[in-house]
Amino acid sequence: MGMWVPAVAMIGLALVIGTTVVLTGPVGKALAEWIRGWSKTDEQWMAMKAAKHGVVLGSDTTQLLAEVDELKRRLAEAEERLDFTERLLAKDRDAQRIARPH
Repeated sequence: MGMWVPAVAMIGLALVIGTTVVLTGPVGKALAEWIRGWSKTDEQWMAMKAAKHGVVLGSDTTQLLAEVDELKRRLAEAEERLDFTERLLAKDRDAQRIARPH
């Protein structure tokens, strides 16, 4: 079994060196450009999805961020009102439970 170890190590080393040489050459550059193209495709896909909902991406980011902030503020206000209502209802239930004669 010990005779195979040097052969496997040499094959592994050859594969690593070969892969490095190939990826640093024109094939590696082409592969990098292809991978970079994925993000552009994603941006196009997101723009298409946004257009279906009437949103234009990249036109006015500041306006979109302002709208998001406004929606967050309104959501926080609604959550606060819901919490207050839940506390009032719980207080009424507790008062009724205590006041009931058994």
